[in-house]
Amino acid sequence: MNDLSKINADFATLFHDGYEQLTAGCGMGMNGVRKEAFGEFTKRGGIPQKKEDYLYADLLPVFGRDYHVVLKYIRQEVDLNETFRCAVTDLVSDPVLTVNGWWFDGNLREELPQEAVVCSLREASLKYPDLFLKHYNRYTPAADKDGLVPLNTAFAQDGVFVYIPDGVVLERPLQIINLLRTQKDWMGFQRNLIILGRNAQATVLVCDHALSDCNTLMNNVTEVFLDDHARMDYYQVQNQHLGASQVNSLFVSANCRSVFDSNIITLYGGFIRNNLYVALNREGGECNLYGMYISDKNQIVDNFSYIDHIAPHCTSREHFKGVMDDSALANFCGCIRVRPDAQQTEAYQANNNLLLSDRARVNTKPQLVIDADDVKCSHGATVGQIDEEAMFYLRSRGIGPEEARMMMMFGFAHDIIRRVKLEPLRGQIDSLVEKRLRGEFSKCHNCVMQCKKPSI
Repeated sequence: MNDLSKINADFATLFHDGYEQLTAGCGMGMNGVRKEAFGEFTKRGGIPQKKEDYLYADLLPVFGRDYHVVLKYIRQEVDLNETFRCAVTDLVSDPVLTVNGWWFDGNLREELPQEAVVCSLREASLKYPDLFLKHYNRYTPAADKDGLVPLNTAFAQDGVFVYIPDGVVLERPLQIINLLRTQKDWMGFQRNLIILGRNAQATVLVCDHALSDCNTLMNNVTEVFLDDHARMDYYQVQNQHLGASQVNSLFVSANCRSVFDSNIITLYGGFIRNNLYVALNREGGECNLYGMYISDKNQIVDNFSYIDHIAPHCTSREHFKGVMDDSALANFCGCIRVRPDAQQTEAYQANNNLLLSDRARVNTKPQLVIDADDVKCSHGATVGQIDEEAMFYLRSRGIGPEEARMMMMFGFAHDIIRRVKLEPLRGQIDSLVEKRLRGEFSKCHNCVMQCKKPSI
């Protein structure tokens, strides 16, 4: 039996032997699709290996470790108000916490608008069955070749559920803080569902942190539904360590004249795969996908996106930038599809990469699939090193070589950071990126958690 077959067989054993634990405490909206989802995982060949969408990402070293998988809730003693705060000190937000993929029991929700619902995913599957069934697992078929998505559907037991009714606006950002705490190499599955009604608005900030030095692997799936004229700003800051690996899949279904803006900042992690799927289903929809990744040592950052223009008069903009040093590897694959009925589409895509060493590598593959004739579309990619003429210009004005190099890198990255609309967050990301580029990597340095001392 080869490594891939063993991994898939181990998942099959875990699913069948642990099925009663998997289903305990979850509603039929979650449990009713588990067996079908695991069948899809098997049908699609299990863990993706040497498939087109994962052509440059070798998942065997990531999934091949001997991880501990917990199929029941273990209560965590964390004081959200006193124990953990992100370093964005001026950001006024409504924070909610997950620990190892499970909703934290001590989350405070009284500050939210009365009409809004923010709760545990498993709680929502029981309390709001009609709403849950209408949206849960409805938007993931876009990843029809990716076995990791149905694997999440089969195993996920909890996460965050957000429902913003028609016309309701969240005045403060909702900050979802995902913590990992373990004394063993550990694998988990988290599922999130976010629903915005007509004319609803929300800003969601996701912060990923590992609070132990063990090897961890998270398979996360988030589904987002935007009804007519809804607007959502989505930010994710990935800041972990070399032993922390993630596969994040984000699915967005956008209706008439809705707007989805996202910015994913990858500062540190071992293996990080971000899958972004956006379907512009109705006329006048808009999406803007921005991302920045900074990698060194043996880090691997893999960004995959698929923007599906289904309806006419829709607009999409996508721009990802990366800075790679040492033996880091970055992959970017972005596809924009324009369907026959999606006339007067405007779609723009760019990927730019800066290599700081001869050993750093980038694979980039921007794609356009256009089946309409009245469109404005463009795509492109660049891979290069620091501009020697620009360096000479800075040196000629008395700037030292290291500072000139730093200024060039920071200016390159800031083109993405400036698109963060939350000023306190933008300032903090500027600071973290500068430290990262100077080799002064620091996690949330105002966090009083002791990362060297996991508590379970």
